[in-house]
Amino acid sequence: MFKRILIANRGEIAIRVIRACKELGIEVVSVYSEADKNSLHVKFADEAICIGPPPAIKSYLNIPAIISAAKITSSEAIHPGYGFLAENTSFTDACNSNDIVFIGPSVEVMEKMGNKSLAKKTMTEMEIPVIPGTDGLVKSEKEAIEFVKKASFPVIIKASSGGGGKGMRIVHTEKDLIKSLQLASAEAQSAFGDSSIYLEKYIEEPRHIEVQILGDRHGNVISLGERDCSIQRRHQKLIEESPGPSLTEENRKEICELAIKVAKTVNYQGAGTVEFLIDSSGRSYFMEMNTRLQVEHPVTEEVTGIDIVKEQIRIATGEELNHKQNEISPKGHAIEFRINAENPEEDFLPSSGKVNLYVPSGGLGVRVDSHLYTGYQIPPFYDSLLAKLIVWGESREEAISRAKRALDEFIVVGVPTTIGFHKKVVNNAFFHRAEFYTNFIQKRILNE
Repeated sequence: MFKRILIANRGEIAIRVIRACKELGIEVVSVYSEADKNSLHVKFADEAICIGPPPAIKSYLNIPAIISAAKITSSEAIHPGYGFLAENTSFTDACNSNDIVFIGPSVEVMEKMGNKSLAKKTMTEMEIPVIPGTDGLVKSEKEAIEFVKKASFPVIIKASSGGGGKGMRIVHTEKDLIKSLQLASAEAQSAFGDSSIYLEKYIEEPRHIEVQILGDRHGNVISLGERDCSIQRRHQKLIEESPGPSLTEENRKEICELAIKVAKTVNYQGAGTVEFLIDSSGRSYFMEMNTRLQVEHPVTEEVTGIDIVKEQIRIATGEELNHKQNEISPKGHAIEFRINAENPEEDFLPSSGKVNLYVPSGGLGVRVDSHLYTGYQIPPFYDSLLAKLIVWGESREEAISRAKRALDEFIVVGVPTTIGFHKKVVNNAFFHRAEFYTNFIQKRILNE
C-alpha cells in the first residue's frame, strides 16, 4: 500500500479522496491555488502545497507545478479526482516519467477510450451499437455539412476530450451549425486544452444510463450496476439514481454485459464508467467511456456498500479486486442531488460569495459530500458544485420521501443554490413515476 498520495484536485472530491486515504492509513498531500488557501481540503491534509494563482490553467491544470509538489513531498502516487487533469494523457505521461503512480488507467487506454471519437471507432470494430456520427474528428466546416446531409438534423457537437457538458451543442438548423462548431471548439479548448470535436446524430428523448465498472491489473473486471443520469441541464447532470428506475431486466443485463466486454477488450484498470443512451424503443447505444471517477459515484457506493475510491487505490498498488461479480448484489435505491451555487431563477447563473450559514442534512440514509463550512468564501474561478446530497431507501419511494425531508433540512445562506430547484423535482408527478428523459428539466420543470 502507498504511504503518501497527492490529490491533484480541490473541493468535495478532494475531501472524498482524503477520507478514503485516511481510512487506509495513507498520508495525504493537497495542492491548492491561492484562491483555495482556506479550503477544507487544505485543512484536512497532512501537508499542503500552493501551486499557483487562482485561474485553473495556472494551478490545477499546471502539470509541472503538480509534479514538482509530488516530488518535493515524496508522494508515491497521484489521485486526479474528476475534471481538471483526470483524463489528460500528458499528465499521466508526466507521472510515469517521474516514477509517480497515476491512480487511473494507462495512457494507452485513456487515448483509446478517453478520446470519444476514437472510442466510438473502437466500439464499432467490436460490433457494439453506437450512435451514428462522424468518422473521427471534424476537421472542416465542409465535413460537418456533409455529415448533416446524410444524418439530417438535429445533430449534437461533442468535445473529443473531457466531459461535464463542456464543448457540447445541439444544432437544429444549418444556419446555426457553423457558429455552434466554433463555439463548441473554443469551449473545449478552454476547458480541456483540446479543441477537437466530432458530430453525432442527436437522439431525442433518450435515457442516459451509465454502468460503473472496476478492473484490476490481473484481467478481472466487474460491473457494480447502472445509474440513471437522465435528469440534466445543458448536458450537465443534476440528479442521478441507482438502480435505473425504468430499465427492464433485459436492458440492465445487456448494458452491464456490454460494459464488461468493453473494459476487458481494452484491458481497463481502475474505476470507470461505460455510458449508453437508451431510446424510446429500448435500443441501447454506446455513447462514451469515462476513464475516471464520476461525480455521481456515491449512489453506487450506497447500493453496493463498496468504496470505489478505496478500490481505485488498491488497484493502483497492483492488488486484485476485493469482489467477484457474483458477490455484487445492489440493495435498495439511492439518489444524488447536486447542490450548486447557481440561481435557478436567473437561468442557473453561477454565483460566488461568502457562506454565512451552512447546515447539511443528516439522519438515517442521508450522506452529504461537501467542502463547505460556515464562513467559507466561494471563489468565482471553478465549478459551481458545492455539495452532493445522497439519500438511500429500501425502495425508490422511500428514497424520494427521504430526499424531501433532507432537502428541507439543508441550509446554505449567503449564495443562491439549487436546493429549491431540487424540491420542485422531487414533488413532480412525472419524476415520481420515473417518466423522464434527458429533456425532463426543460419540458417538465422550467416550462411549468
